Amino acid sequence: AAGISLRTQEMYAVVFAARYVDLLWNFSSLYNYVLKLLFIGASAAIVYFMRFGAPQKATYNAEEDTFPVQYLLAPCAVLGVLINQDHTSPFEMIWAFSIYLEAVAILPQLFLLQKQGEVENLTSHYVFALGSYRALYLLNWIYRYFTEDDYQQRIVWISGIVQTALYCDFFYHYYQSKKSGLNQSVKLPV
Repeated sequence: AAGISLRTQEMYAVVFAARYVDLLWNFSSLYNYVLKLLFIGASAAIVYFMRFGAPQKATYNAEEDTFPVQYLLAPCAVLGVLINQDHTSPFEMIWAFSIYLEAVAILPQLFLLQKQGEVENLTSHYVFALGSYRALYLLNWIYRYFTEDDYQQRIVWISGIVQTALYCDFFYHYYQSKKSGLNQSVKLPV
């Protein structure tokens, strides 16, 4: 767990629990149901092992993982209530909250890495993969916009753009360190 932000992992657990709470009443397919359970379960397991797992807990550095997540949770909750797709449905408000929170959930991780200054290879690849996942989603949305009639998800688009933008500085430093060799650790300005 060295170099990984428990606060980011906890926020991802909240994101998936909020986004997929509809599995309690909305069954669309076995695949969808199982996938939602896996997202929630994997996120909860990561949090559990980082907090209580014998080897993981010992490597987690709580003194450096100090980002004040309440400054992310509260605004995302307010945005979820005020700006969502259907102002009459509590589930839509919770879904919008999860979209907004996912956009900023990486901030504690980036803050932790910035404090450390140098990022181990495994951690840097993990953060790069998280950012790449979101950047690939942007390409998916562009494709769907031009190939599907009436495809509009402004909340998702704006949140995705914000999330990808948050990764840009890390992407730049990741690229700079990896272009000279894959075994180079990522050095961030402190």
